[in-house]
Amino acid sequence: MVEAWYAIAALFLAAYAVLDGFDLGAGAVHLWVARTDAERRQVLGAIGPFWDGNEVFLLAAGGVLFVAFPSALAVGLSGFYFAIFLVLWALALRGVSIEFRSHVADPLWRSAWDFVFCLASGALAVLFGAALANLVRGVPLDDKGWFSLSLFTHFRTEPPVGILDWYTVLVGVFALVTLAAHGGAYLAWKTDGPVQRRSVRSSLLLYSVLAALWPVVTWATREACPVAFVGIGHRPLAWLGAGAAVLGLIAAFSGLRSGRPLAAFLGSCSFIAGVLGATAALTFPVLLRSTGDPARSITAYAAASPAASLRTAMGWFSIGVPLAIGYFFVLFRLHRGKVVAAADGEGY
Repeated sequence: MVEAWYAIAALFLAAYAVLDGFDLGAGAVHLWVARTDAERRQVLGAIGPFWDGNEVFLLAAGGVLFVAFPSALAVGLSGFYFAIFLVLWALALRGVSIEFRSHVADPLWRSAWDFVFCLASGALAVLFGAALANLVRGVPLDDKGWFSLSLFTHFRTEPPVGILDWYTVLVGVFALVTLAAHGGAYLAWKTDGPVQRRSVRSSLLLYSVLAALWPVVTWATREACPVAFVGIGHRPLAWLGAGAAVLGLIAAFSGLRSGRPLAAFLGSCSFIAGVLGATAALTFPVLLRSTGDPARSITAYAAASPAASLRTAMGWFSIGVPLAIGYFFVLFRLHRGKVVAAADGEGY
């Protein structure tokens, strides 16, 4: 049961990265792919029906951790207190910028909110990437099982570590490039005209950078946390995730070059899910790795709720997940096809 809930938590985090990732990426690149006010409203119209619903998966992932691994969630929330506030501010600014930018028909007003939207979207991608890198690298758990982190210390991965070091910043940049390319592939699928053409060009460039960065990040992960690759030969799910990522990257390139943007977007989804799935498989059963004594690391088995609670929660989960899948199926079906920017004053 513990293994199943670990997989569910990883699945929800991957679903959040894939779904909210495309509108984060669209926000990060929209100043480049959309030049006029009408084009920027076209971008916002493409993500408008989805962005707030996509964020629910972040809450759902937190709910899974609360139900299944409450002690690990408590330690993580306490230790990443400052980083979580940065994420909340970026989420708030992103939502406000989407809602406020068309309230005043003034070019300066709209340009300012467009910049905030781009900045907040890019910052969230970097913060989420850095958060994942912190979990992989490890945190300074004390003998009572708690930790605290400064924003940065000496920018090395040796103790005393901070939230930001050369490795976490590298993974943050990798996440930004990944989600920007993902958002560009989504816009190539959902838009037409100049926005689509620029989205295709931007995504091809970003995927080229991504293909070069991925081996570097893999090497850096081995340097920052060698133990993460111990026993990789006996982790078939890690190899399966890596294979899905490779095939997804190839599909993204092929789809964009051949004028099949939906295939490119689905390939991008496979790449993100594959990378996160491989990471989850390699780190199992560790939830919070200790940078000092490995015995202090918090594992899924140590942090899990009682078996009876997990079984009860699984019953409710089996009811809720089909409803969520049905909701997104209906939502994407209702908003299928290319997006046309709403008339000024009638939408984003």
